[in-house]
Amino acid sequence: MASKLTTSNRAGWAFALPGFGLIAMFIVVPFFFAFFLSLTNQRLISPNPTEFIGLSNYKNLLSISVLTIDPETDADGQVLIGDDGQPSYPAVRSFTRNNPDFPQYNGMREWFRWQSGDQAKVVVAKDVVFWKSLRNTLMFVLVVAPLQGAIALGLALLVNQKLRGMNIYRAIYFMPVVVSIVVVSLLFRFIYDGDDGLLNNILSALSFGLFEGRDWLGSESSALGAIMGMSIWQAVGFHMVIWLSGLQTISPTLYEASSIEGASKWQTFRYVTWPGLRNTAVLVLIVITMQAFALFAQIDVMTNGGPLDSTTTVVFQAVERGYGKQDISGGATISVILFLLVLTISLIQRYLTREK
Repeated sequence: MASKLTTSNRAGWAFALPGFGLIAMFIVVPFFFAFFLSLTNQRLISPNPTEFIGLSNYKNLLSISVLTIDPETDADGQVLIGDDGQPSYPAVRSFTRNNPDFPQYNGMREWFRWQSGDQAKVVVAKDVVFWKSLRNTLMFVLVVAPLQGAIALGLALLVNQKLRGMNIYRAIYFMPVVVSIVVVSLLFRFIYDGDDGLLNNILSALSFGLFEGRDWLGSESSALGAIMGMSIWQAVGFHMVIWLSGLQTISPTLYEASSIEGASKWQTFRYVTWPGLRNTAVLVLIVITMQAFALFAQIDVMTNGGPLDSTTTVVFQAVERGYGKQDISGGATISVILFLLVLTISLIQRYLTREK
């Protein structure tokens, strides 16, 4: 039986073999090669020979801890108050620079802190930039994935109507997808410009001059949000087409039946349209998530990771360290961690969206 199955599918295996070969050559083999490099101290240009260092790169990247600092006190035990009216605390570097009493914090830097009573809770890490990039990437995924999917679904419902000229609107919504992301990023740099950008001019005109222009890409509070908005606008047309293909697979007789039963538009969407889009929703969710984790071009063109690492991402850090700083082992370590993170999230998504 097995031999007959193999013989009957020989042509299929022959057609699939080139695809398997390309996947192995450009995905499987590079991953294992990157994992091997992550266990060494390999640098792109270095006079020193490459050495095997085990999991040291992973330890340096992932080391993070919470340091509890008590306020400074005077000779009478009273808490010293600074000029800002807050308790005064010892410098973090007094705990993290060769302090024999706190060897676990050696070499770490402060990321952020918060107050807990009189004590200060300080999050310290050996590689603060990596943790910032991981936070920014996860924030980008959590915001862009649902918003982009929802907006794309709304556009798909609009252009799915049988009206004259609807193909023109489909083309307009899809047009940003065919434009290079580098070109779009350069365009939005001018739109977000703090001096004479289009966005500032529009907001100023709408508010009759009350809105004061701001540098959208030069502020820590707005840079990542500005990139999110641009990314959603650029790719929403692609996901609209996927939703549209799913909508067109739903049988019209189901809508006729719901109309006869007197269902409202919301009830029709909830009990007819959405169940029919289940498989499409899984595909859109996975595609958006993968694209969001691969965020690089927008960051490289628009902000270069700034200001103050507020827009740096995991992929940007992998490229920056691997080629910008010539730290091949560091870039490979980040790549392996990103692969495992994306794989874990994909498995979770598959579990949550499985057939029940």
